[in-house]
Order: sequence, then structure tokens, then C-alpha cells
Amino acid sequence: MTPRKVIVGVTGASGSIYARQVIESLVACPAIEEVAVIVSAYGGAVAAHEGVTLPQDDKLRYVAPNDMFDAVASGSARYDAMAVVPCSVGTLGRIASGVSEDLLGRAADVMLKERRRLVLCVRETPLSLIHIQNMERVTLAGGVILPAAPSFYSHPEDIEAVCRTVTERVLSLMGVEAEHYEWGK
Repeated sequence: MTPRKVIVGVTGASGSIYARQVIESLVACPAIEEVAVIVSAYGGAVAAHEGVTLPQDDKLRYVAPNDMFDAVASGSARYDAMAVVPCSVGTLGRIASGVSEDLLGRAADVMLKERRRLVLCVRETPLSLIHIQNMERVTLAGGVILPAAPSFYSHPEDIEAVCRTVTERVLSLMGVEAEHYEWGK
């Protein structure tokens, strides 16, 4: 079943293009009714530095990262899935530890406690043992770790196409039916 209501968190890791592509694809998906977007302070700063403008659309609801009274902070709001894209290792660590110091962390915590889909598109390299252990903790709690590691099976011709190899996987792991490359076709 394709989700109806989803959350996208955008952190200060490099790779704002991934967030833009995921949000654009969610807006284009007819089954998606609402996308709550939480952009951290550093997420906004990095997007601006990288020259990325996040989309505006009636389906999108941008939420202040410090608004702990927003619906995404509660399991009773019944959001179906969440992706943090790009996900900094700092955010990964806070989610792995259950530290909800802001709305993005709280929304991720809700996804885990309600056993709903949580995809963390981690954008960091190399990884320390602490990062790997935090990935393990999130995985054991039911989340999915998707490193922002593009594939090249589809012979991407430009940066947009390279990045789509990651964002299409994010959407797929969220349960969103969207056009994507399939091996062998």
C-alpha cells in the first residue's frame, strides 16, 4: 500500500539535491496527500550553499524544526513513512540514542516506536565505528539505513540522473510507487 502522509527531514549533511529530488517525486505521486517537511537550521544553510532550492507545492507543509507541538510529533497523527535525506551522522546518532531534541528527531522516534517506515539516507564517508554502531542500533529498531551511494547500472548521463539512483531507492524503501530504474529491463 502506497503511503498517503509522509515526512521528509532535511539535515545539514551535504547532498541537498537528494532532498529536492525526493520531495519533487513525492509531490508528483498521485497517492501522496501530504508531505510534512522538516528542514534543520543547518539543512537550510547547506541547501543554500549548494544552490539547491526545495520545492513549494500545495501538498507540502514545511514545519519549523523546533515546533514540538506539530502533528508529526505524535503517533496518533498516523504518518505512514519518513525519510531523512540527506541524514547527517549527528542526526543518525541522536535517532539511534532516542534523543529527540528537535522535531526531526522526535518524528523519527515516533516512526520507530509506531513500527512505521523510517529511511535514513546517510551522507558521510569514511565511517567511524561509532557511526556503524549507530546504524546497527537504528536497523535493530526497525529503521533502514540507505547510504547515499549512487549506482551506475542505468548509465546515468548527468548529476541529476546519478542522484536519482539514490532517491529512487529512498522512495521505494518508503513504499512509494514511483517511476524508477529496474535492473534487467
